[in-house]
Amino acid sequence: MRWLPPGLVVHSLMLVTLVLLAGCSTIASHRSVDGNVVIDRPDGELSENQLLDVWIELFEPGELPQDEDDAQGLSVDIRSAEARYLPMLLRDTMEKTGYWGAVRVVPRDTEGGEVLVRGVILESDGERLQLKITALDASGREWFSSTYDASVSLQAYQDAERAGRDVFQPLFNAIANDLAIYRATLEPKDILTIRRIAGLRFAADLAPDVFRAYLQRDDNGQFTIVRLPAGEDPMVRRVNAIRERDFLLIDTLNGHFDNFYQTMREPYTQWRKTRLEELESMRAIQREARNRKLIGAAAIIGAIAIEALGGNSTRASTGTLRNVMVVGGAYALKTGFDKDSETTIHRDAIKELGESFAAETRPLVVEVEGQTHELTGSAEVQYAQWRALLKRIYAAETGLPGDVH
Repeated sequence: MRWLPPGLVVHSLMLVTLVLLAGCSTIASHRSVDGNVVIDRPDGELSENQLLDVWIELFEPGELPQDEDDAQGLSVDIRSAEARYLPMLLRDTMEKTGYWGAVRVVPRDTEGGEVLVRGVILESDGERLQLKITALDASGREWFSSTYDASVSLQAYQDAERAGRDVFQPLFNAIANDLAIYRATLEPKDILTIRRIAGLRFAADLAPDVFRAYLQRDDNGQFTIVRLPAGEDPMVRRVNAIRERDFLLIDTLNGHFDNFYQTMREPYTQWRKTRLEELESMRAIQREARNRKLIGAAAIIGAIAIEALGGNSTRASTGTLRNVMVVGGAYALKTGFDKDSETTIHRDAIKELGESFAAETRPLVVEVEGQTHELTGSAEVQYAQWRALLKRIYAAETGLPGDVH
């Protein structure tokens, strides 16, 4: 655990100005993001004691659209893959800002982070991305909970491809900027307290019988420090050593996540772009079909009106015209319905793209104290196995009971 006293925190002029003008309360609960959001960066490099580590949980996949047309080409497999891909994109974005220490992606409900970012995918179909992002620190204090959404065009995909960035990068820039704005409101004592609570929460998760008494949790889920362990406490040293092993395992997991992220980037971008192309083609066909049906119906109705309202001489002189209107109207209706059937081809293409896209999980092999352990299952399951292993190690080293559940 890091019990380092903080130095004087010097925030960048840009962020201080933002905070003074806006204040953390202005982080909106909903933000529609355009393509002009750039990353905020500090004027100079921040010292280590000004930095907080950030853990970004794997996102929740959310629900697929109920409407069949909206859900075309989407699947649970795709959402599961996105739930791993998008946190990595946010991680890369935050690392570029220079406001944070280590930024890691972790399984959900992982104990011991200093700043925790959670995300839910509300909508993602290649044309629109909507995320709910909640940020809180180790004390349980919520920084903000906001919904971010952005819509893109095919031209935006072409521009992003030329720039070598994700088409929804501005949305992640906006999230990173809001996190930096809130961070700028923290005093040095706040940063130190957050670090200490994060360390104690990890220790309490590892050995609750020993470390639970150092923290108090209120009815709102917020933690306060009751007292601190002695700096030379051998229990603390053991916990620190085990926590470093935990960081190494999380870094290893991030290596696997990163490999998945790099492998997924190109096919995922192409899937989103192609799906949008298919959607726009389908919409164009639907518009043309609708127009043809309207023209056909109008022609038939016009012919009927002439027949019904015209006199004998009118009916006689317009007979050929009326026949042409009826036949032409019927043909227009037929071609309109034919155009509708063409949309099935595009729907099937979208569905095929979606079904060909899935995420895989590989076993993770770790070595502890000269012994090799294989962790299997999803990332969440693997990490749960690892935490249970750490608790057994702690119990073996200390002779104290460890909670391995």
